[in-house]
Parts: sequence; C-alpha cells; structure tokens
Amino acid sequence: MFYLPKNQENMPEALSDITVLDCSQILAGPFCSMLLSDMGAKVIKIEKPSGGDDTRRFGPPFIKNESAAFLAMNRNKRSIVIDFKHENGVEIMKNLSKDSTIIIENYRTGVMEKLGLGYEDLKKINPKIIYCSISGFGRTGPYAERGGFDLVAQGMSGLMSITGIPNSPPIKVGVPIADMNAGMFATYSILSAYIHMLKSGEGQYLEVSLLESALAYTVWESSSYFATKEIPEPLGSSHRLSAPYQALKTVDGYINIGAPNQSNYERLCKAIDREDLIENKDFIDNANRLNNREKLEKELEKTLSKKKSNYWIKKLDDYGVPCGPINNIGEAWDDPQVIARNMKVTLEHPTAGKIENIGISPKLYKTPGRITRPAPILGEHSTEILEEYGYNKKTISDFIDKKVIIQN
Repeated sequence: MFYLPKNQENMPEALSDITVLDCSQILAGPFCSMLLSDMGAKVIKIEKPSGGDDTRRFGPPFIKNESAAFLAMNRNKRSIVIDFKHENGVEIMKNLSKDSTIIIENYRTGVMEKLGLGYEDLKKINPKIIYCSISGFGRTGPYAERGGFDLVAQGMSGLMSITGIPNSPPIKVGVPIADMNAGMFATYSILSAYIHMLKSGEGQYLEVSLLESALAYTVWESSSYFATKEIPEPLGSSHRLSAPYQALKTVDGYINIGAPNQSNYERLCKAIDREDLIENKDFIDNANRLNNREKLEKELEKTLSKKKSNYWIKKLDDYGVPCGPINNIGEAWDDPQVIARNMKVTLEHPTAGKIENIGISPKLYKTPGRITRPAPILGEHSTEILEEYGYNKKTISDFIDKKVIIQN
C-alpha cells in the first residue's frame, strides 16, 4: 500500500541548500522558480521598479487588487525590487550572486550583458553559479534578438496546425504550453547542471527557448513527418497512431475512451455489447481501425448514444477499459481523486486574504514538496533580503531614498 507522507513539516526539503535569484517575469521563468521553490529552494524574486512582474496586472480576476494569475505562479517566493539602471542596483545584484546557486532571467538577448550582469560577468564573482536564460527563440540563430510569446511559439512550432478539428481556423492549445514546457525544461536543465556542479565544482550557462520547448512536444507528428514527409492535420480528440482513443458521444454529452491496443479494444466491445465489432474486418487490428476511424466512431456512437455518460463510465470501468468524463474546470476540482491527492491548497495572503492554489503534482515520499507562503507583495522583502546579505540599515535606507530598491 502507498500512503502520502504525513507530518511533512518534519521532513527534509530536497533543495533547501539552493538559493535562486529569479529575474524573470510572466510565466516560463516564474513557473520554473516556483517548481524549485516547492521543493525547498529559497527563491528571491527580483522585480523591476515600474510595477514589478507584468503578471501583477494580468486580469481580471483580481482578489482585493491582487492578480489571481500572479498569485498562482509566485507562491513560496520573496520579492525585492531593484533598479538595474542604477549602478547601485547592478552592484546589489552582483552581491546577491556571490552566495546564490542559480540565476534565471528572460530579458531580450544581450540586455543582461549590457548591464554587466551576464553569465561571464557573474561567474567571475561566483564560479559555481548556474545561469539560466529563457527566451522566445534561443540566444543564437537568426531569431535570437526577437521577442517571443507562447502564442507565437505555438504557431511557429506547428502545434497550432495540429490542434482543433479538420478545416478549422488556427487554434492554440488551451493552456500556454510553450511557456510552461519551457519552464519545465528549464527546471530539469537547472537540476542537471546542479548535479554536475556538485560533482565538479563548476557552474555553467544554459538556455531554453519557447520555440524549441513547443517543438519538443510534437513527438508523434514530427516522427510521422520524418518517416513519410506527409503533413499531419488536426484530428479533434482522436489519436494520431491508434483507435479508438478519443471523445465519443453519449445521450447526454461525451466521454473519453482509450482503447489503443487489442485487449482494450476487445474489452470495450464486450462492455458495450458490440462483440460483432471484434471480428469485423474493418476493425480487426489497430492499422485497420486507424484507416476506418470515422466508420468505427459511428458504430461506437450508435450504441453509446443510447445511454448516459455516467452509465457508460461505470460499465467501462467494470470491464477495465480506460475512460473518463470530460470535466469543466469546476468539475475537475470537485473530483474525489483530485481532492484525495491534496491538489488544492489554501493560503493566507497579507492583502488578498484566503486564496486557493494548485497543489504540488509530484509526490516525494522522503523529501516532499511544501507550499509555505503565498505570492509576495511587490517589494515586500526588499529590506529583509538585503539585511540577510549584510547590508546595514543606513545603506538600505539610502537605497530606498534613491529608489535603487523599493520596500512595500
């Protein structure tokens, strides 16, 4: 039997020795630093003086003037506002870098170097520093100096050409998949670099792009194109390589059914009392089912459309056929499995009050992740952080007066 860890506050944090200076904003970088912070890394969110992370203004919705989007992506972090246009601001960043492990940034190519805060500058101060740059297209190549957004990356990577139904206008993936995948790639790359640093004592520079992070998800489509040179098209909810594996209509809606191999397909046919479909030559194996996908869909829906979704889900589950409802977001959060896995957490924010956050997906049984603080107010920890790094109260007060930092 498996049991989620109890008394997690008494268990060690996997990344408690790591300090992250996160100079990024909006999604890819903050998602990366959030994942690291969930596992115990100390994340210092370094924000610009003119309003901080742009996500602070994303909305509606707002909760007592706090952006719900910002609250979702910046838990477990502390905020300091530093003006890099001021020489003292650059000096503060260099001082913070001395005792930090990781730097994350998503400025346009060349900006950090012009400020004297590029990797080559900071590795002179801290040779062990792991410096992660996130950009739209990468730091080399003909598009290196272009700005990039999730939507642009989805379009250029081919993702939008395979999303939706045949002959539909361009449709992006419903979530910002390029941004979030870039954040995930950045996380795994940073941890790989950290392991290397522990072995060798060397830091390194690494970079992740939205375009390549989106392109990396076109696994089935690109492999098919490489093999045949045929251009894949959108298939709605259908799978590109197996059938039936899609949403199918019932009397009161749709359910998802996954029967991608022969044993699952045969169990499906038995569960819905359509054993005639097992021996039908058009559907005798996966290759034939793919070639006759539309015909198979009609045959299955001829039966499924006679009863309600809940009936079929129960019946299919009894036969061991993978299936499930197509939930809206509210229904997803009310699902008993989601509740049992602690995927929704409640936090107390200093201005927004009680807020809800998405919980931690990976469950580590010896060093579980934790959510210990809500997203910070802009510049909430500026003074606290500088004091930790050895600045005295007079110097900090002078920085505040000169607007080198902002304390809220």
